[in-house]
Parts: sequence; structure tokens; C-alpha cells
Amino acid sequence: MIKSKDVKIKVVPIIPIEEKISKGVGSVMSLYIHTALFIISFLLILLGVSTEKVLLILTTLVSLEAIYLAIFIQMTVNRNTESLEEVEEDLDDIQENIEDIQEDVDEIQEDIDDIEEDVDEGSKRDVEIDDKFKNINNQLTTILQEIKNIKNNN
Repeated sequence: MIKSKDVKIKVVPIIPIEEKISKGVGSVMSLYIHTALFIISFLLILLGVSTEKVLLILTTLVSLEAIYLAIFIQMTVNRNTESLEEVEEDLDDIQENIEDIQEDVDEIQEDIDDIEEDVDEGSKRDVEIDDKFKNINNQLTTILQEIKNIKNNN
């Protein structure tokens, strides 16, 4: 029996072909390749190929490449726009969560204020009770003293 710990699954992200092409075209290697192709095309003129043919083929290839690049760029822009919309939704959710947390914090602060008021009132009551006990104790001490005095006089 195979345990789940023994099975390791490697997740490989699937990158669409248009994304691979967009990354490839935007690389330094692409710049080298294009530069080499342009140099070769102009060297063909020096090798005897007619200028009109070289320019016609070069113009056609550059035009087609520009069309495809525009399409790939738009696809990338669309994908990034979708991604930004998802991020915007996530930010809205986060903002709502922050507002909920702020409300909770405000409620907790109100509870703390109420508890502090209760503690202050309790402290005042404790002081009042202590004062009453001291007063009663003083009165009892005075009464005991008077009782002793009465006993001694008899």
C-alpha cells in the first residue's frame, strides 16, 4: 500500500505558447537574431541579389512580424488586464476585511472603556466601604473604651 507521504507530485505550470513567444521576442537573443537577419539581408544585395527583391522580402517579413508582434502584445495586455482585475477584486475583499476588523476594534475599545468605568466605580465603592468600616471600627473602639470606663468607675 502506498502512503500519501511516499507520493510526490510535482506541479509544472503550463505556459501558453503565445506567452513563450512573447518572452522570446522580448529577449536579448531575439535582438541578436534580428540584427543578424538584417545584416544578412543587406549582404545579399552585395552578393548580387537584386535590391528590389531583397527589400520586397524584407518589407514583407517585417510587416508580418509587426502584425504578429502586435497580436502577441495585445494578448499579453489582455492577460495582464485580467490579472489586474483579479488583484483589484482581492484588494476590494481585503478593504472589506479591514473595515470589518476596524469595526471589531472599535467595539473592543468600547468594551474596554466600559470595563475601565466599572473598575473605577468599583474602586470608588471599595474606598467608600473601607471608610465606612473604619468609621464603624472607630465607633466600636470608642464604645468599648466607654464600657471600660464605666466598669472601672463602678
